[in-house]
Amino acid sequence: MALILPVRGINPIFGENCFIADNATVVGEVTLGNNCSVWFNAVVRGDVHSITVGDNSNIQDGAVIHCTYKKSKVVIGKNVSIAHNAVVHGCTIEDNVLIGMNAVVMDDAIVKSGSIVAAGAIVLAKTIVEAGYIYAGAPAKKVKLVGNDLQDVFLRTATNYIKYAKWYTEGNMEY
Repeated sequence: MALILPVRGINPIFGENCFIADNATVVGEVTLGNNCSVWFNAVVRGDVHSITVGDNSNIQDGAVIHCTYKKSKVVIGKNVSIAHNAVVHGCTIEDNVLIGMNAVVMDDAIVKSGSIVAAGAIVLAKTIVEAGYIYAGAPAKKVKLVGNDLQDVFLRTATNYIKYAKWYTEGNMEY
């Protein structure tokens, strides 16, 4: 059973049709929108500041979402995918964004809509990731525009994770 706990008297709030994996952790001042999912071994820890996640967003296996005490909260928009083992800390992720596997996004960074943070990238504190661009490297730098071939990746990935969650909640094994 997932670890869902209040911290300082504040309970997590879940929208409709959310999936929280059995060994995921969601604690404190966390608000998930509708159709969100938090996958195996992921941690969403709203103990030192608030975390807000928009509709249709997914936090994949092993990802960590956290804040900085009394300074930097986390705001994650709609249709956002936080991939496996990523760290999102005290920052803002706007709508329709993909944060790649093992990527790190640090305090007060802003990842604008329609952008991709590549796998393994490190977005330093206070960096602004421009809308519609791919950022990669350590530290992350603008690499190129999100091309036409990737325009559907945001909604497709978000929709796929809603489908995957149904496999666990409704027994629907349709591939």
